[in-house]
Amino acid sequence: MEKPCTLLVHFDKGSPSMANEIKAELESGDGPAKADAMRRAISLLLNGEPLPHLFITVVRYVQSCDDHAVQKLLLLYLETVDKRDAATGKVLPEMILICQNLRNNLQSPNEYIRGATLRFLCRLAEPALLEPLVPSVLANLDHRHPFVRRHALSAVAAIYALPQGDQLVPDAPELVERALASEQDAAARRNAFLMLSAAAQDRAVAYLLGNADRVAGWPDLLQMAAVDLVRKVCRAKGGRADKGRYIKVIISLLSAPSAAVVYEGAGALVSLSSAPTAVRAAANTYCQLLSSQSDNNVKLIILDRLHELRASHREVMVDVVMDALRALASPNVDVRRKVLDLVLDLLTPRNVEEVVLYLKKEVVKTQAAEVEKGGEYRQMLVQAIHSCAKKYPEVAALVVHLLMDFLGDSNVAAALDVVLFVREIIETNPKLRASMIQRLIDMFYQIRASRVCTCALWILGEYSLSLAEVESAISTIKQCLGELPFYTVSEEGEATDSSKPAQPVVNSVTVSSRRPAVLADGTYATQSAATESAISAPAAALGPLASSQNLRSLILSGDFFLAAVVACNLTKLVLRLEEVQPAKAEVNKACTGALLIMVSILQLGQSSYLPHRIDDDSYDRIVVCVRLLCNTGDDVRKIWLQSCRQSFVNMLAEKQFRENEEMKANAQISYAQPDDLIDFYHLKSRKGMSQLELEDAVQDDLKAATGQFTKDADDTNKLNRILQLTGFSDPVYAEAFVTVHHYDIVLDVTVINRTKETLQNLCLELATMGDLKLVDRPQNYTLAPESSKQIRANIKVSSTETGVIFGNIVYETSNVMERAVVVLNDIHIDIMDYISPATCADVAFRNMWAEFEWENKVAVNTVIQDEKEFLNHIIKSTNMKCLTPPSALDGECGFLAANLYAKSVFGEDALVNISVEKQADGKLSGYIRIRSKTQGIALSLGDKITLKQKGGSN
Repeated sequence: MEKPCTLLVHFDKGSPSMANEIKAELESGDGPAKADAMRRAISLLLNGEPLPHLFITVVRYVQSCDDHAVQKLLLLYLETVDKRDAATGKVLPEMILICQNLRNNLQSPNEYIRGATLRFLCRLAEPALLEPLVPSVLANLDHRHPFVRRHALSAVAAIYALPQGDQLVPDAPELVERALASEQDAAARRNAFLMLSAAAQDRAVAYLLGNADRVAGWPDLLQMAAVDLVRKVCRAKGGRADKGRYIKVIISLLSAPSAAVVYEGAGALVSLSSAPTAVRAAANTYCQLLSSQSDNNVKLIILDRLHELRASHREVMVDVVMDALRALASPNVDVRRKVLDLVLDLLTPRNVEEVVLYLKKEVVKTQAAEVEKGGEYRQMLVQAIHSCAKKYPEVAALVVHLLMDFLGDSNVAAALDVVLFVREIIETNPKLRASMIQRLIDMFYQIRASRVCTCALWILGEYSLSLAEVESAISTIKQCLGELPFYTVSEEGEATDSSKPAQPVVNSVTVSSRRPAVLADGTYATQSAATESAISAPAAALGPLASSQNLRSLILSGDFFLAAVVACNLTKLVLRLEEVQPAKAEVNKACTGALLIMVSILQLGQSSYLPHRIDDDSYDRIVVCVRLLCNTGDDVRKIWLQSCRQSFVNMLAEKQFRENEEMKANAQISYAQPDDLIDFYHLKSRKGMSQLELEDAVQDDLKAATGQFTKDADDTNKLNRILQLTGFSDPVYAEAFVTVHHYDIVLDVTVINRTKETLQNLCLELATMGDLKLVDRPQNYTLAPESSKQIRANIKVSSTETGVIFGNIVYETSNVMERAVVVLNDIHIDIMDYISPATCADVAFRNMWAEFEWENKVAVNTVIQDEKEFLNHIIKSTNMKCLTPPSALDGECGFLAANLYAKSVFGEDALVNISVEKQADGKLSGYIRIRSKTQGIALSLGDKITLKQKGGSN
């Protein structure tokens, strides 16, 4: 089929016999039979079957049928059938036969027949057929029934919009304006107003301003049309003089009962004026909609609008922070996340305390069992409070002690966020140090996650300064470890005896077991802690006290990294005790107790009691601690008690520096042109101007003076997106400008006729490979000699994969009978068009790395011999962001490991880990591992890296 197909449904192809059957039923059937035959005829026409001889039969036998269903199908048939000659483009002569029937329908006593016929005329584009019907259409403007009047107004608007419509209905604007003045039906008034807005804008504006005081009482359909008109008029330069009057109309619509009108009105108000009063009114309107609407999709759209306002009017948006926070009542996680992101961007010293208190109340609510996804929501709240405390450390005292109650949370991610928050606050807020250390010591027994334990131990080792704090910390660690040794010689013999039934249970314990589980007594422990009774008789003898020995349970599960952290922080505490404890005997007693713990851990790690022995790194760290306690020097003491903490301070400073740099990079830069007009509003007359109009004029002057627009950085890169499709010697030259949107690709193809002949039926034929689909097929064109044509093609993208677009340009000339074909160069759609650099927290990166199932492992094969140069080359080639801080990449050590992150336009995450090592011959070796949730992005990114890494810095 060469023509566009409006409907494609499985239907048996038409045959002469089927056409004859339809014709026979139309000639001899009753109403239902004719209706069935008309349905089949319409289906065949929509599927591309011409049925050329059926029209006369329809005119003779269907037009006279009184069945309303048949009459409706007749109008559908007339809308579908070809009404013009394909060769000449003129109206077929037989089409004149339908005019009398249409005129009769327009004068029918049945209002349904009149309305349906008027609606059909809206889709009729042949002036020769419409001209005899115009008087009957105009007569229906005064019909008693509103159904007929509203469709008569639509028909008049459609006829007047045709190329020769002003000749068919020259006085249409006057007639419609007169009808609008006396009309009472809402839909009819809307149709009349839309017609005036499109055809006679001055009349529509006059009607709107003349009824400005009554706009608030208009029906919502008419109010929406009024908002559209105001937008259209104010975009034009001529509407700026009366902008104050239009703004008053829009503000009156912000209290309309229709949510759609209120939403559109708020958007129009922001586009018309940047005055603080107008922006504040729009923001308050959005917040009211956010609270009143129950649909989560609506909430997300409104939050997007609030984010846009925040980007351009942050000072005004600060006042609506508390109103936006009420949207946290929604149970949807996405809504809550967007609300928190918005609020965190609007923090000021004036509102931060109020925001933190509100978040504190929300944290308390998450403890209720009926809260949906309470753990995930609590984690978001903890992260939000953490951000508040980083910006304004003075508010940390309001929430830190409450948050520390969640250190033992079953949601490990939430508990980890809490302990990281505590670690940062205890350094930035020295006044809270003593109370936080005491609270941490009290809560330490409830911690069940290994990663939380390691961070909490580090805090105790670094920030326990007074004598009481150091002694309490040492005592707490000893109690959580339980009695020593961790096992007896007889138990080791039982563990090595394969005939004992407990052996399979012990062997089932794995080092990677970290997830909390509920034991028989209702307490939390790791999976491996369930086998504690088979491992440690002393622990089993403790009964209910076993739940407080969290460190013992984790170490007996094979977590020797935690054991090394215990040893290091016990060493720090003993060294600190030497400084604050005057009694030497007490220091020696604590030192021997710490040495006993370390030796017991080493003994456990080297025995066959556990299925996995201690790793070399943990063993070396514990041995260093033992040697240090046996022989302490001043230099070593300084390293352990000062340098470690200084490293953490440097990390926080570097993190803050990176965040400040990102904020500077994202800040908008204003550019003012040399010839921009600057008005001095102090010299202007303020007579008759409202406060809003005055503010709006001031804001316009400020924009003109400061150049409140951003420079388009993409202009310089547009030439890179122009692809040459044909050669310069081809008769038809074509080039394409490729624009990649979120879910589609737009090809703006410029076609130039380089010959001296007219090219007829020129068609751009495209095809795709990969997850790309053509949305529509370009039309045929006629190209004059040495002229050009812009052709646009839309291609839908369904996934983040590399695709290929190829095709031909086909045309005809008057001298050659055969069609000429010009083959186009292939267009490769690069994955780099879909992904952009992004940032995420280290914890989120690790969680996604463990969760994503698709991995692509690429071996390093490059001529680059410097590790950092290779890393920068991969970052530039893949358009990703390096999450590893620069300080971690400093120095020369012969190997490098870094994490890269990017996000696709479809919301997909792309994770890359680079691990390279310099060999003796100077070459780099290693692997680049890519992980993602979908296969397409992992494979495409791997192919891109494989292609790019072989080259040098070019």
